[in-house]
This record gives sequence, C-alpha cells and structure tokens, in this order.
Amino acid sequence: GIVGSATYRALMNREMPPNRSNSVVRNVLRSAYSVIGTPYVFGGTTPYGFDCSGFTQYAFARAGVYLPRMADSQFYSGRQISMSQLRPGDLIFFTTYEPGASHVGIYVGDGNFIHAGTSTGVTVSSAFTGYWGARYYGACRVL
Repeated sequence: GIVGSATYRALMNREMPPNRSNSVVRNVLRSAYSVIGTPYVFGGTTPYGFDCSGFTQYAFARAGVYLPRMADSQFYSGRQISMSQLRPGDLIFFTTYEPGASHVGIYVGDGNFIHAGTSTGVTVSSAFTGYWGARYYGACRVL
C-alpha cells in the first residue's frame, strides 16, 4: 500500500519528509537570483519592479508553483514549519507595517533570505539578526 503521513509518523516517530523536487527548488532560487537589483515597487509583480509578495509569487510561478498574491495569504499556502526546519526554497515571513505576516521572502540557507525590500529592492539579507531578526514571524513550506 501507500504510506501516508500518519503511518510514517507511527512507524518512524518523526514527520514524513516533504515530497519536494530538488529541481523545482533550484528553479525557484534561480528565478529569484536572476532579478537581484530589481527596484521595489508597491504592487509590483514583474522584473520592472516588485513588492515582496509579487517577488515571491513571480519566482515560484517561473518554477510552475502558484502562490496567492499577498504575504498574509502566502503564509497559509503551505505547511507551517519551525525556524529549525527551514530549508532553501521555504517561504519566510516577518511582521513589518502591520501585525502578522506582512513581509515575505525565500529562505536561501545559512540564515539568509532573498526578498524585495522597500529600501533595497531585490536583495539577500540576514533573516535572524538586526532589523529582520527582530521581526521574524514564521515560515511555511510550499514545495
């Protein structure tokens, strides 16, 4: 038969690894890195200008994965994971201009994430120190 998550958990005493294709993660990250330096534009969804959720939606769509448009909706589009479970390709969220998930980026590993920041445009930042570390909200795994 087919082993589902409940059976796997009962047999292995841990969660079943996600069914994620390494090539999809690579494609998401390749798309994200290809637009580094793109300016921040409120409501932007293209390489001419991105806001945070427009950027993540764009990078995932280029890999064939479709996300909702807004950061707070993207937060609920995958399985919630803890900080210790983060892997490259996971969505990572921060509380900025309003309570809850109001900023989103893509975790790239080594404590860093790629995102469209209002003052930086698309860039890589440290997720757990400084400005962003103080505003960490949570993460989810879509892939």
